[in-house]
Amino acid sequence: MPSTWNVPSVESLRGRDLLSLEELTRDEFTGLLQSARELKNAWKAGERPRPLQHKTLAMIFEKPSLRTRSTFDIGMFQLGGHSVLLSQDFISLGKRESVRDVASNLERWFDGIMARTFRHETLTELAQHADIPVINGLSDALHPCQLLADYLTLTEVFGELQGLRITFVGDGNNVCNSHIYAAMHAGTELTIACPEGFEPDPEVLARARERGASVHISHEPRQAIVDADVLHTDVWISMGQEEDTERRRQAFRGYTVTPEWFDDLSARGIFMHDLPAHYGEEVVEEAVYHARSRVFDQAENRLHAQKAVLLAVMGSEA
Repeated sequence: MPSTWNVPSVESLRGRDLLSLEELTRDEFTGLLQSARELKNAWKAGERPRPLQHKTLAMIFEKPSLRTRSTFDIGMFQLGGHSVLLSQDFISLGKRESVRDVASNLERWFDGIMARTFRHETLTELAQHADIPVINGLSDALHPCQLLADYLTLTEVFGELQGLRITFVGDGNNVCNSHIYAAMHAGTELTIACPEGFEPDPEVLARARERGASVHISHEPRQAIVDADVLHTDVWISMGQEEDTERRRQAFRGYTVTPEWFDDLSARGIFMHDLPAHYGEEVVEEAVYHARSRVFDQAENRLHAQKAVLLAVMGSEA
């Protein structure tokens, strides 16, 4: 098998950071989805391109990870490259060495950086000082790669995204903020159902609406899901918020998704969750394993979405 192959990619992203979906144009967003879909189909057809041969990705993790760690690692392998895990135990980012010093070292050895951090500012500082692409694997503010996988799943289920009715039920967290930017690009109709005081970032909401996003806020989750094509939920308590557990559990009473909720969706409606699931809080186990659930399709598509991002920002020039 040759080391290069005419794989689909988004040429305008080569060498750029991907910290937020806001930074993309609509064409770049849809281009990444198309690239992910074609890469997935090619792999399942037995094609083994190696467009990132001899490329190496640094993977920085301040938080535990199953899907992000696995899919970036496997994605680099499937594209012919290599990844190196740099956990917080190894590098103590910002403690043992400054973020700037770490970035200045990594850019001399690696072709790209993927970082999963607590503070979004850590990512922006890495990107500021590293002259190689930096990919947001998750921060407290945004989770762009997750939404690329989610929207890849939506294209597989529904085909056309324009006008799709999506209700996100839960905390206005990093996933929710990235949902808003994805809706901005895809033309979906997004409703966010959350308790008062747990709304998404107002600046994210304002900037997305300025660019045409259709986003509505509701404090009535059961009303918000009526006739929705997609019911999407996520954890109430993100990593780093454990001290706020009891207050959040009280605030989110009535927001636990059960299979009975699916009766209120459109006839073609599906359920989504980005995992990990906290059963008995935001969802019950029966909902995740229900016939309407696409949860593990989302998890599978993390791999192909990550590959599309890696290829776009780290790929060699034609």
